[in-house]
Amino acid sequence: MTTHLRLPLPKPLQELFHPPPTPGVLGVFQYLDATLDAIKKLRAAGHTDFTVYAPIPRHEIEDALGQAVSPVRMFTLIGGIAGCAIGAWLTLWMSADWPIVVGGKPVGSIPPYVVIMFEMTILFGALSTILGIAFNALFAARRLGTVAYDPRFTNDKFGIFVPSEPARAGQVESLLRGAGAEEVRRA
Repeated sequence: MTTHLRLPLPKPLQELFHPPPTPGVLGVFQYLDATLDAIKKLRAAGHTDFTVYAPIPRHEIEDALGQAVSPVRMFTLIGGIAGCAIGAWLTLWMSADWPIVVGGKPVGSIPPYVVIMFEMTILFGALSTILGIAFNALFAARRLGTVAYDPRFTNDKFGIFVPSEPARAGQVESLLRGAGAEEVRRA
């Protein structure tokens, strides 16, 4: 029989990956229309930071949330531009360092180096995309497990979790019930 020894995380890592739970209200909805109505009412009431759960991706929910596009694409763009510049610099530097004049062609001719520049663009763009995803996931890990969740959201129900202080939780509960939530609970 083997026993597994589980070592606790050091304090800074414990705080980073296991933050305290977020207080708030969780509403469970059966229909997409009721969920969209609740999103509109929440936004009209001034709530901007809430989490919506759906069993399948729905463009109606994305449109109603009006969230900004992920910043990962900026990491990709910057990495791709840097890769292209480094590919150009690398090939031109190597040609200048060891010049081989063939058929009177210029040493720093760009057309043969386009392939290297393209490949470096792809390489650096892909690596910076991975770094961007990891960077954003690290900051998202601060909320991992801190918002209320229900397993029914992966099957047939929609859910909205609204972080709120206990003083404003009653207002959020009544708003979610008024929008057609079949179940509302504090988390």
